[in-house]
Amino acid sequence: MKSQTTTNQKNWLHFSFANIKVLIGVSLLALGLTVGWTTLTPKSVTASDHDDGEVDTKGRNLNLTDLYVFREQDQNPAARQDDLILVMNTNPRSLARQQYYFSTNALYEFKISRVTDRDATPTGREDVILRFQFDEPNSRGEQPFKLTVIADRHRSSDRGITTPLSVNPNNPTINNLDLRKTPVTVFAGLREDPFFFDVEQFFRVRAGALGIGPAVGFRPADQAIDFAKGYNVNSIVVRIPRSLIAGHTNATVFDVWQTISFKNYAYGKFQQVERLGRPGINEGLVVTNDFLNAFNSIPPTADLSQAAAPVGAEARKTLKALGNSDQRADALLAAFLPDVMRIDTNVPSGYANALNAKGSPVTGRKLTDDVIDTTLSVLTNGAVTSDNVSYTGTPGNPSQGHQPLVSQFPYLALPN
Repeated sequence: MKSQTTTNQKNWLHFSFANIKVLIGVSLLALGLTVGWTTLTPKSVTASDHDDGEVDTKGRNLNLTDLYVFREQDQNPAARQDDLILVMNTNPRSLARQQYYFSTNALYEFKISRVTDRDATPTGREDVILRFQFDEPNSRGEQPFKLTVIADRHRSSDRGITTPLSVNPNNPTINNLDLRKTPVTVFAGLREDPFFFDVEQFFRVRAGALGIGPAVGFRPADQAIDFAKGYNVNSIVVRIPRSLIAGHTNATVFDVWQTISFKNYAYGKFQQVERLGRPGINEGLVVTNDFLNAFNSIPPTADLSQAAAPVGAEARKTLKALGNSDQRADALLAAFLPDVMRIDTNVPSGYANALNAKGSPVTGRKLTDDVIDTTLSVLTNGAVTSDNVSYTGTPGNPSQGHQPLVSQFPYLALPN
């Protein structure tokens, strides 16, 4: 069983909003977008965070899975001070030894706001954007890409290539780029999916709590199943100096989220089809599939819209079914919008390391942080503290366990 402290149980607030972020889906109405859900995004490109909304068809290379943001020295003590690592994982359930590519018709973007202090309300302002655009793969299976940094309306671009499976995985392509006369390091290619969760059993537990299935608990550690074990993801890993995103300010606290936008040829513009901030499973608290799909199309600035009430009511119902009082359910819903990943770079990174005055995590997320255990503990007010799955796995249980992280950039484990 994984350890759990009462103090850090509050961190589950992230989960409710990583899941409750779909509240904002309905705020599309307030933004004047078409009411019909199917008109929000083309069905062929509607995506999800580890599949948090189902449509008839979807391109998995447009699916976000997880966002990680951390100080590099907290992962590698030999790293340079003030360098930050951003990780965007896409294309969930990528099979072992099979090549997958990034979409050539999409924008993959990290978006960053400068924050006055760790207690400030997120603004969703796009102070800095790191935008990736990929070309068709060449004869070696490499995809050339362009990284454009848009900071305070100034643009700077440089180009690199991805690492295909044909390249020795112990010697990946590391792109050392020059953006605004600032060194930026990029890896793009397949890596093992670091996320871990007995998601199948979670849905059984949730169904029981909602009265639509038998009441069950999580499986013991020797039987629990990590649904991401053995799968790869397409990863974009970026090393940036803090000065690049601080600009001409003294900012040391930042809000980060990531999006994927797809070219809508009917309008000739890119249309956002994915968004992800804090870690968690979006479908954890919101049951209605249309709400899950709709959230992916909106920015954090829409998160506090009054039009989000129908989705909020559904999430609140789930929270109450899991044993939370009205007051506690409202507090969980109030703490995490707008949905962004906050990192205070003055202190060590780690999802459960620190909270702000509102009870929200403010120290980013490292690759092996057990965000689900934190989530479950707060979601159930301490009644459930673990799904009994860990990154390294349980001895004797072949349904758990990930490969060791590599010691140097890009840090994620080698692909399966």
